[in-house]
Amino acid sequence: MWLNTHYQALNEQYLFSQIARRVGQYKEQNPSARVISLGIGDVTRPLVPAVVEALNRGVEEMSKAETFHGYGPEQGYPFLREAIVEYYERRGVALDLDEVFVSDGAKSDLGNILDLFHQENIALIPDPVYPVYVDTNLMAGRTIHYIKAVKENDFLPLPDWDVSCDLVYLCSPNNPTGAAYSKSALTEWVRYTIEKGAVLLYDAAYESFIQEDGVPHSIYEIPEANTCAIEFCSFSKMAGFTGLRCSWTVVPKGLRFGGMGLNSMWLRRQTTKFNGVPYIVQRAAQAVFSPEGLEQVEATLSYYRENAATIQQALEQAGIYYTGGKNSPYIWMECPGAMDSWQFFQQLLEQAQVVGTPGAGFGENGKGFFRLTAFGSHEDTKEAAERLEKLLLQWKERG
Repeated sequence: MWLNTHYQALNEQYLFSQIARRVGQYKEQNPSARVISLGIGDVTRPLVPAVVEALNRGVEEMSKAETFHGYGPEQGYPFLREAIVEYYERRGVALDLDEVFVSDGAKSDLGNILDLFHQENIALIPDPVYPVYVDTNLMAGRTIHYIKAVKENDFLPLPDWDVSCDLVYLCSPNNPTGAAYSKSALTEWVRYTIEKGAVLLYDAAYESFIQEDGVPHSIYEIPEANTCAIEFCSFSKMAGFTGLRCSWTVVPKGLRFGGMGLNSMWLRRQTTKFNGVPYIVQRAAQAVFSPEGLEQVEATLSYYRENAATIQQALEQAGIYYTGGKNSPYIWMECPGAMDSWQFFQQLLEQAQVVGTPGAGFGENGKGFFRLTAFGSHEDTKEAAERLEKLLLQWKERG
C-alpha cells in the first residue's frame, strides 16, 4: 500500500480547527463569558426573499412528476449560466455560455482545477494567503514560490519578472488582507502571466463588496485576460449561500497550451467527477440576478459594510494600521506592540472575549497581523469593536 506522502507537508490541523479548539477550551474554563467571534468568515444574515421564493418554487416543481428534475447538466442549467453571462455583460465583459461552469463552491473548484495541470508545474502564491491555495498544491507535491505581500507594498505585491512559474494565484479583494488591486496593477499581472506562458487562477469571491472606482470586479475587465486567466466566483458571500453551496468558474476557450484547450479539459473533468448542483439551488442562484434579488442582496451587503466601517473606526481611534474594509468584508490589522498573532489571539480572547483569526495561519508574512470579519450582527460587531478599542487603548496607555 502506497499513500500520498505529500500530506505530511501539511499542517497537522486546519487553521480554523485550531481556532475552534482554543475557543472551546476557553469556554469550558469560563462558561459565563460572552465570547463574540469576528473570526471565521461565515455569513449570518438570512437568505433574501427573492431567493427563498425561488427555493420554494423549486421544491414545488420537484414535488410534481411533470416538473420534476433528476440529473442536470454537470456544467449547470442554461437558465443560471445565462444569468451569469448577463451579470458580466453589465460590466462590459463578454462571455460565451459554454465558458461558464456552475459548481458547489469556489473552494472546491480552486482545488479541483489542479486536475488539469501537471505535478511539475510551479505555483506562484502570495503570502499571506487563503490556505486552500497552498494546501491543495502541497497535496499534489507541487513546488510553490511565494510572493511577499507585506505592509511596505500595502499587501498588493506586483510581479517579479525575474521569477518564472506556471500557475499564478491572485485573490482580489483579498482574503485575508481585504486589499484590492487596481486595474493598472492587474494589467501588469496579466502581462506577466502571458509573458511567462502561465495560467492565472483568479479568485473573485468577494467582488460584490467592491465600492471603489477603478477596482475591477472581474479579471476579464483587463485586455487579453481571456487568453491566460480562469476566474472563480461564488454566491456564498455575495448572497449568503454558505449553507446552500453554489458558485461558478469561468474557463475561456482562448486558454490553449500544447494543443489542448483548458475549457474542454475542464468540461471533461466535471462530467467525469461531478454530478452538478441541485436544481432548486440553481433556481435560487438565478433569483439573485433578478432586479428584486439584486436590490435585496445589495441591502445585505450594505449591512456587512456597516459592520466593516464600525471595526475600521475602532482601529483608527486606537491608532492601529490596517488594510481592507472598504472593498472587502475583511479587516487586516497589525498586532499592537509587535505582538505575535497567536499571542494577540489569546490576549484578545482572554481580556476582551473577542475572537479573530491569527495572521500566522495565512503564511509567514501574516505573523504580526490579525484578520477580523464583518459578518456578524450589528449588535455583536458594535460590542466587539468597543471591547477591542478599549483593550487597545489600555495597552497603548501602558506603553
